[in-house]
Amino acid sequence: MNNSLRELRGEQGWSQADLAERLDVSRQTINAIETGKYDPSLPLAFKIAKLFDRSIESIFVPGEG
Repeated sequence: MNNSLRELRGEQGWSQADLAERLDVSRQTINAIETGKYDPSLPLAFKIAKLFDRSIESIFVPGEG
């Protein structure tokens, strides 16, 4: 799944660790999501969307890698 998490995080000036703390996950989880190695659970996807005040569909797009 493709996503714009890295760009959204960058716009806020947050490190991966900053975002991980806000979402109550590990920095490694954020890295894996950003690099497309891990698709977040639906509850986590909702938390991410709410944090950035966006729809899930605007952040996560089905696709290869």
